[in-house]
Amino acid sequence: MTKMRLILGSGSPRRRDLLAQIGVVADDIRPPDIDETPLKNELPRPYCARMAREKALAVRADSDDVVLSADTTVALGRRILGKPADAGEAAQFLLAMSGRRHTVITAVAVRRGDRLWERDVVTTVRMKRLSDEELNAYLATGDWQGKAGGYGIQGPAGALIPWIQGSFTAVVGLPLCETAGLLQAAGYPVYQGDA
Repeated sequence: MTKMRLILGSGSPRRRDLLAQIGVVADDIRPPDIDETPLKNELPRPYCARMAREKALAVRADSDDVVLSADTTVALGRRILGKPADAGEAAQFLLAMSGRRHTVITAVAVRRGDRLWERDVVTTVRMKRLSDEELNAYLATGDWQGKAGGYGIQGPAGALIPWIQGSFTAVVGLPLCETAGLLQAAGYPVYQGDA
């Protein structure tokens, strides 16, 4: 009998690091190439769930492989704040969130064969009111690049976030409690060491 393989359908080093925290190491990493454009009038939570699902379905895998994909979306009301194209857009996103609460949604999809298990986690995050000095210093770090909403709570932007309600690991990119539950539901041995 061959060992069950876990395929991570994400190129995010943060997701790999989070999985390692619970002793899970993917056997292969296959970031899917899908269109991540929101549909017309699509709300953030359904959008995020659709992205995680489409990523899981787009990853090439054998029928007994377990595929894990996720999507993290930052939302300000009904507005989806994606990955900024440049420092100017990152500044717009950060200024829009400055002194306000916003929502971070992370959806997780696990696929094994034709079965799909899904969960999403919604976390409320408050960003402090940013001074010009704080904004410019953060933008200069380049940490905003490739991150939904233009920031990563686990990096320098952590100093800009005084309060969250929900899952810290979901804001980073993968809610560990829910992800472990989905992997177990798919038959992947999360807590059994080398299976």
